[in-house]
Amino acid sequence: MKKKDFDRREFLKLSGIGAGAVFASSLGVFPKKLGGNSIWAAGENADFYFLQLSDTHWGFEGPKVNPEAKVTLKKAIQTVNSLKFKPDFIVFTGDLTHTTDDDKERRRRLREFKEIVQGLEIKNLRFLPGEHDASLDEGLAYKEVFGETYYTFTHKGIHFIALDNVSDPAGNVGDVQRNWLKAELNKLPKDVPIVVLTHRPLFDLMPDWDWATKDGKQVVDLLMPYKNVVVFYGHIHQENHHMTGHISHHSAQSLIFPLPAPGSVPKKAPIPWDAAHPFRGLGFRSIEEEKQKAAEIKEWPVVKA
Repeated sequence: MKKKDFDRREFLKLSGIGAGAVFASSLGVFPKKLGGNSIWAAGENADFYFLQLSDTHWGFEGPKVNPEAKVTLKKAIQTVNSLKFKPDFIVFTGDLTHTTDDDKERRRRLREFKEIVQGLEIKNLRFLPGEHDASLDEGLAYKEVFGETYYTFTHKGIHFIALDNVSDPAGNVGDVQRNWLKAELNKLPKDVPIVVLTHRPLFDLMPDWDWATKDGKQVVDLLMPYKNVVVFYGHIHQENHHMTGHISHHSAQSLIFPLPAPGSVPKKAPIPWDAAHPFRGLGFRSIEEEKQKAAEIKEWPVVKA
């Protein structure tokens, strides 16, 4: 698919249902700049797009926060299916379901979520757990429905690494997984393009709000020798951009409700539904690259101004 064939208006439709989707493209080279910082380098000469959806919280009920909670995910699927361009794959970066202490209900929600997203015409789907899916049973129910909680795959010259920083209730990646990551990275040349997918941020965004990974610095240290790394994550229900050295971190907005900016209020809580502006705080991101021009990362509101 050529860049000129992509219709931005088609992707704008995706946000009209209050989705928290991210649009990304390699377009032959990774994006090179964000806020003046170099973040990507040359990749394989093959265009592709993928969508990131995050924090769907299937099973959530709270009319004061989102009175459309039972239909938002299904509307998102309908909208994705209606797009003229088709992404190569779709990744869900955690909190597929809303937390429950009932083991049977947890499994029911996970199975129901999986059944619902089978309605996507794009069948290449990737999943990561969030703490709502996995922290109460260390990922047991999630694994029964979706398989391993961390893994790698390569797509058109780009190496993707999915990490699990939620199955440990303490919020660690853990020794076993870090050793696995080190072994996987040792197989790669230092200039390979790497995309890390995770749920919690790998840096200390707001530890008091659980917006951190306890051993995130150790994970980032393992990634530091690699020149071309970017991290996409969820969990915080809003866009946020951060640099650790040359590694950029970008959070996705949510499909269910927004959360306040880090430290902006004394206590973290969902932002109430505003009937006058029902999709405020929900949206998507586009990442575009044009030859001989610095790439741009642009955030789009649900309702175009």
